[in-house]
Amino acid sequence: MSSTSIYNPELWSNFYQKGVPAKADYEAICLPDILDRSAKQFPDKTALVFQGYNVSYLQLQIMINRFGAWLHEFGVRRKDAVAILLPNTIACVAAYYATLKIGAIAVMNNPLYSDRELEHQFNDSGAKILITLDLLGNRMIDLRPKTKIEKIIYTSIGDYLPFPKNLLFPLIAKKKKLAASIKPAKDVFKWKSLMRKTPRQACPSSQLTFDDVAMYQYTGGTTGTSKGAILTHGNLSKQVQQIAAWFPGFGSDHIMLGALPFFHVFGLTTSMNLAIYLGWNNILVPKPQPPQLLKAITKHKVTFAPLVPTMYIGILQHPDIDKTDLSSITGCFSGSAPLPVEVIKKFEAHTGAVIVEGYGLTETSPVTHINPFGNNVKRKAGSIGFPISDTLCRIVDLNDGQTDLPAGQAGELLVKGPQVMKGYLNRPDETDDTLTGGWLHTGDIACMDKDGYFYIVDRKKDIIISSGYNIYPRDIEEIYFEHPKVLEACAIGVPHPKRGEAVKVFIVLKSGETATEEEMISFCSDKLAKYKWPAHIEFRKELPKTNVGKVLKKDLRNGEVKKEVI
Repeated sequence: MSSTSIYNPELWSNFYQKGVPAKADYEAICLPDILDRSAKQFPDKTALVFQGYNVSYLQLQIMINRFGAWLHEFGVRRKDAVAILLPNTIACVAAYYATLKIGAIAVMNNPLYSDRELEHQFNDSGAKILITLDLLGNRMIDLRPKTKIEKIIYTSIGDYLPFPKNLLFPLIAKKKKLAASIKPAKDVFKWKSLMRKTPRQACPSSQLTFDDVAMYQYTGGTTGTSKGAILTHGNLSKQVQQIAAWFPGFGSDHIMLGALPFFHVFGLTTSMNLAIYLGWNNILVPKPQPPQLLKAITKHKVTFAPLVPTMYIGILQHPDIDKTDLSSITGCFSGSAPLPVEVIKKFEAHTGAVIVEGYGLTETSPVTHINPFGNNVKRKAGSIGFPISDTLCRIVDLNDGQTDLPAGQAGELLVKGPQVMKGYLNRPDETDDTLTGGWLHTGDIACMDKDGYFYIVDRKKDIIISSGYNIYPRDIEEIYFEHPKVLEACAIGVPHPKRGEAVKVFIVLKSGETATEEEMISFCSDKLAKYKWPAHIEFRKELPKTNVGKVLKKDLRNGEVKKEVI
């Protein structure tokens, strides 16, 4: 890419907030060493708050070292995969950093996933150890024989609670379905019991480099679509340094809202890792619904809030919003789906904060673009902003995938930067298709305006984004093709006032069969995560197709848009 190209980082950097570099000067430091540095600089400072229970940076470091020693005692070695199936809890943060510290590879899994989806990810990653919640413990014990998992460690919401919650929790937890009894099974261990005991050896501190693999971060849900993006320590460290550089005015005295799920790479980077890099206090919210979000923000005077559009909308629609003081918030970051202009205006008016929208992918750790932050820079609603420091991008012709397009024309977005993954686990062909000459083909259709701001205009891969989660239509379609009454099925995203998009499935039944919408929605209840369940089922005699038999999803989507207009 020549200096005369319209896709020139020197042009974009003119619009950056003052102090944001066009090229970052990276520290050669990996995440476990970043944690150790923060513990040394701020030993008594609160690192994590969970339901009122505070953990200092020194206490977190001790917890990480102890669990790292237990992982080693359980046979985990360098390059072994460790699966973590947890919401935003203290144990989740400690388990993740302990895994990286000993040179093992973290596999962050979604607790909302079905057994079918988890079985694929466990087997594809080759995970040896699983850390999970007691509420999922018995399911995982039953699933273990179908995987390579040898040992299961379970934690509980009640493991870290302040007085008197810690006394009341055992009395009410099971009745309120906040805890569960674990059936007897071999090689199943309780997190809190391990934390009370001293392992025989100290935690081995692996000599990590930026080229070492840190994570397998999965992109989807079931076999055939869920791919493990191989993220290195360099990807993760450089990414968090890129994000910190984008917000130069934020020192070490801020308070993070830890509401984005850490099992999702957006929350992992912009909340968990960023807070530790900057030495911030992180308020963990395991169930990020409007009441919990409002309570966390007001009680702890949160100053920085990375959220998805569903969360912003939910906060604004809460009945207590007009009598709730959210003025402590100074900065917000939105991603995963477009944020409506009216939501931006209302939220900024209510808080006085600045919201910047961004863009990224699992394959890019995840952030590649953000709107400029600050009061003296121009943000464009609906835009994903500019490529962040040290990141290149181009819009190329959809047909040849190579020819750069002029401003204003839509094509496929390609990106290149230190945050781009190494490749897909066990999928060399898909890696070669996605990474060409160091450029990542995002599969998203975008355009750049005359000022250099970028916009996502369509999704080449037909991904449905609901409540910030990526949903692959093929996941859902494959389930319905298993139904004995179904001849054809096609899933698309349709507009939803709160979730952004919801899933709608068009079904063609076999000759002579009948079915109801309720029956079809119920069919997937034990096969897919709940947020992937269809909101609507429409039965049709046939689906629109091309001459070669490919379903025309565009026609189905256009039909839904016309319904909205009518």
